[in-house]
Amino acid sequence: MLRTRYAQGTVREAGADEAGRGCLAGPVFAAAVILPDDYVNPVLNDSKQLTEKQRNRLRVEIERDAVAWQVSSVGPDVIDRINILQASIRAMHQAIAGLKPSPGLLLIDGNRFIPYPETAHQCIIKGDSLYMSIAAASVLAKTHRDEFMLQLHQQFPEYDWLRNKGYPTAFHRKAVMEYGQSVWHRKSFIIKEQLRLPL
Repeated sequence: MLRTRYAQGTVREAGADEAGRGCLAGPVFAAAVILPDDYVNPVLNDSKQLTEKQRNRLRVEIERDAVAWQVSSVGPDVIDRINILQASIRAMHQAIAGLKPSPGLLLIDGNRFIPYPETAHQCIIKGDSLYMSIAAASVLAKTHRDEFMLQLHQQFPEYDWLRNKGYPTAFHRKAVMEYGQSVWHRKSFIIKEQLRLPL
């Protein structure tokens, strides 16, 4: 069972996580979630450890039961301009800014973060497998991003985003070589991929 709180006391905690950092295409999404202190969900875990069906069911439960939640995204043009780490943190900041009420402590998945104004934070490696609020954020970020990529697939079926969600599968890499880049591809990522691929 994941932990419900990081700190002792009454400070309001929010978990934050992102999805889509390693993709060739599409935005990076981030979510921030404040859960009730007595929240219990035996299925909730790191979104990567869950099935798609479990994630989608948990999304409904989290959005219904959370004290507050918010999802935000940053697109490929910004990712190319400021790099994926900065874009991921920007998406987290945007999600945190939308929380009402505001948290007093942020639990951030991973080991790098830019402080959010006037709010303490704690980076936690593999936090999405340790704390419920981070796991909840990982589920929301993942499911909202997957939903977005499924919508994009209708416009760009040649890249198979229905299945790969923008990640660099062999099919996706070959499709980029055959059809070129779409407006949703991250140019800085494509260049790196092209250097790796035999032409």
